[in-house]
Amino acid sequence: MSVSRCRRAGWALLAAVALAACAGDPGGAAAPRAAAPLSLERVAAGVYVHRGAQQEFDGRNRGDVANVGFVVGERCVAVIDTGSTLEVGRRLLAAVRSVTAKPVCFVVNTHMHPDHVLGNAAFESVDGGPVFVGHGRLPGALAVRAGSYLRAVQRDVGPPAEGTRVLLPSRLVEQQDSLDLGGRRLLLRAWPTAHTDNDLTVWDEATRTLWTGDLLFVGRIPAIDGRLSGWLAACRELALSPAERLIPGHGDFHGAWRDTLARQTAYLEAVQAQVRSAIKAGRTLPEMLAQDAAADATAGRSAWALYDQYHRRNLTAAYAELEWE
Repeated sequence: MSVSRCRRAGWALLAAVALAACAGDPGGAAAPRAAAPLSLERVAAGVYVHRGAQQEFDGRNRGDVANVGFVVGERCVAVIDTGSTLEVGRRLLAAVRSVTAKPVCFVVNTHMHPDHVLGNAAFESVDGGPVFVGHGRLPGALAVRAGSYLRAVQRDVGPPAEGTRVLLPSRLVEQQDSLDLGGRRLLLRAWPTAHTDNDLTVWDEATRTLWTGDLLFVGRIPAIDGRLSGWLAACRELALSPAERLIPGHGDFHGAWRDTLARQTAYLEAVQAQVRSAIKAGRTLPEMLAQDAAADATAGRSAWALYDQYHRRNLTAAYAELEWE
């Protein structure tokens, strides 16, 4: 058996163990029922995006909290991210069918987080089975988190998450790859550790559209789950992109994307400066967090959705990274 096949088999075993740890039987989905298509916006020729709610997933939003969508070529379709639940994935598939009867040949996951990958199973057997694509480190990262992700979505979303399960990618991108949709090529890039350690971007040559996944948050506070310094490096590189539009993992995809990227970069730089200052002053993590809580954070709360849920987590993650500089 080749190294790559052994590696995939290992991730599959890890995922199976994680799934077995979950309450109930996530794989025991009922027969598919008709799904209402997700709302779509055609942002460029053949490029369709659904904008998720700027919220944590729960029963009210039924797990519909991330930007997902697809690109249509002359031969087939590439879906980019699939949402938090099997239901969201089925609704995305219904949205694809509302636009085109062309087969879905690829499903691309931009990173491991549950709101971007847990709808994969809705596409597993569609059109003979598309190829699932992700960063080279995505299977390992997702496999070890599968149990906790499924428990979280089942707990927080409730009945709308019924049948949701993990499906790992089989085509892995270590550096770069390309997907041929027939007369249309998508270029994939695997990034060094930034938002996560498995961020993947998708560049549509035909329309100069760049799908960033969660390398870009618009309106919703960025969440550090990788390396702050690596994310800032990615932001600087993204700023040089020749793209006409960026499709973020969350938030609005209209307007001047360089301005929204600059706002994210400014926030991350402010976190970096605050943490470095605290470390230089000899403050412990609890002391830094207490000082931050006492400060006037009104501006941050007004600038970012979910500020209270993630800002202190970001400070904590940054402190753990930067104290070893």
